[in-house]
Amino acid sequence: MKKIFLFLIIILFNEISAQQKITVWPKGEMPNSKGIQLKIIEEKEGRITQIQEAELFAFLPAKEERKQLAIIIIPGGGYRHLTYDLGGYSYAKWLNTLGISAFVLNYRLPTSPDLKQREIGPLQDIQAAIKLIRKNAAQYGISPDQIGVLGTSAGGHLAAMVSNISTDYTELNGDWENFSTVPNFAILVSPVIDLGEFAHKGSRDNLLGENASSEKIKEYSMQNRVTDKTPPTILFHAQNDNAVPVINSILYYEAMIKNKVKGAMFIFPEGEHNIGISNKTELTDNWKKICADWLKTITK
Repeated sequence: MKKIFLFLIIILFNEISAQQKITVWPKGEMPNSKGIQLKIIEEKEGRITQIQEAELFAFLPAKEERKQLAIIIIPGGGYRHLTYDLGGYSYAKWLNTLGISAFVLNYRLPTSPDLKQREIGPLQDIQAAIKLIRKNAAQYGISPDQIGVLGTSAGGHLAAMVSNISTDYTELNGDWENFSTVPNFAILVSPVIDLGEFAHKGSRDNLLGENASSEKIKEYSMQNRVTDKTPPTILFHAQNDNAVPVINSILYYEAMIKNKVKGAMFIFPEGEHNIGISNKTELTDNWKKICADWLKTITK
């Protein structure tokens, strides 16, 4: 009897802790691929440096607590690796406490040997992920018109890209064409924005290559892509961030103001490049409450 009881507890625990893994691309329809079969490479726990194709990991609150809102989390890692645990799962679990459904995206890195065109690979994956979640919104108990993105570091750059590049690079046809690739809102945490003077060099080199032209650098510096169509955006950054200078967020917010984009920016004196779920100072830790309150204002 005790063994049966223990078995049931184990099953229940696994059902609670397990998260649904979703393949982003319909079978045979992943664009920009040379057809090379790649293995998942995890250089150390929580950091993946290579994947075959994009995957989403769904974290869904209890149905009784679930809001219509959903957020796709885009991990950072300098476009060289994916910090899927610290920069993905931890944010998802926090969002679940707010009743928000979260989907962590592991996207193809531009350094992948399988990509034909490196700089659009990650963009194609997040665009397809947005389409997929919108298409299946009813299944997840969410609204297709309340889907946002949360990106950290280089993931913030990708979140800004999908917010501002409306060209559909997914190559998905049929009823897929009915779904927009642009999110309804964006949360950018310590984001890479500029790929020029204030660039995080690793992110720029990994995305564009080491000898990118000035035209390409300008094209992929996201402060240059903001328009009045850019979705509402909130930015968080630390003044003492030595990896991605705070001017990145400032440049993006200035462009938002010029184009009358709704949003906000919060710069904390401390936090370095480590603004996350657990922060060293109480002041920096306030970003989570600010973010939660902001989300209430844009979903009324």
